[in-house]
Amino acid sequence: MVVLSHQAALNQFFLIKPCKPTTTTLSTQIPEVNLFDPEAKTLIVKACQEVGFFKLVNHGVPMEYMTNLENEAHRFFKKPQSEKDRTGPPDPFGYGSKRIGSNGDVGWVEYLLITTNPDVISSNSHFIFQQNPQNFRYAVEGYIGAVKRMCYEVLELMADGLGIKQRNVFSRLVKDKKSDSCFRLNHYPPCPEVQALNRGNLVGFGEHTDPQIISVLRSNTTSGLQIYLRDGSWVSVPPDHTSFFINVGDTLQVMTNGRFKSVKHRVLADTTKSRLSMIYFGGPPLSEKIAPLPSLMSTQEESLYKDFTWCEYKKAAYNSRLGDNRLQPFEKSSG
Repeated sequence: MVVLSHQAALNQFFLIKPCKPTTTTLSTQIPEVNLFDPEAKTLIVKACQEVGFFKLVNHGVPMEYMTNLENEAHRFFKKPQSEKDRTGPPDPFGYGSKRIGSNGDVGWVEYLLITTNPDVISSNSHFIFQQNPQNFRYAVEGYIGAVKRMCYEVLELMADGLGIKQRNVFSRLVKDKKSDSCFRLNHYPPCPEVQALNRGNLVGFGEHTDPQIISVLRSNTTSGLQIYLRDGSWVSVPPDHTSFFINVGDTLQVMTNGRFKSVKHRVLADTTKSRLSMIYFGGPPLSEKIAPLPSLMSTQEESLYKDFTWCEYKKAAYNSRLGDNRLQPFEKSSG
């Protein structure tokens, strides 16, 4: 687990005090979509436009894949710190602890970041599988394979709902053999010291938007995830270990010329229970030019964004601070 057990060490983390009282868990504000609902495409588009986030049920991913991977992840994170450190530091793939980014962003979290592209060589990724039982690799690959298939269908329903004739306009980018997609396991150990401090909430993962096209998240039964609504309030997302939560990423916001909104979100540490989350980030190939889709643009409509490649945006995003508005330098209005 993350080794920090006294108040002085906690001071390096952000203790946040909400500007507005953080709302209680409000499931009514979290859009829910049944993947096999005849109206799914319409509901998905509405959720992406209004919130940038929705809960996906009846998704078709076998529960055993989720349970198997959760069990294997717990086994890994329970290992002695010295053993986990052997699979890090992240390059960017591998094991990381506390440091979320290269610009001083920290959180009460440890994680594994794994590439989903077999053509990408990462010594740490290979080492992770070599140092763990074979069933760890089977659990990871089985889960990712099932989630990818579900993700493709969600992206194609988005295109349908937007009235785009080319149904695979989004999904082809994450299906591409050169897709720059990745998978992350986040573990947030319990932090009982926070109660004693009694002056805020300890950040597990600071507020941010995801830079990719789409993020597909599944967690255990511990709460902590919050999303930022347009009225300036943070809403706690009720945990549901049988379902998935879909985030619109920055890249999808650009491709829809702002119709879809990438959602700002964060994770707060729990005082008594550990949280485990699994996130698949669907990204395009590094050389892919990112720009609003012409099929979505009306005759008089202008692009809100400058053209850029995913490689250019990825570099800019990861050179910024976690909470920065990463899209702002690419907005035409910013000059």
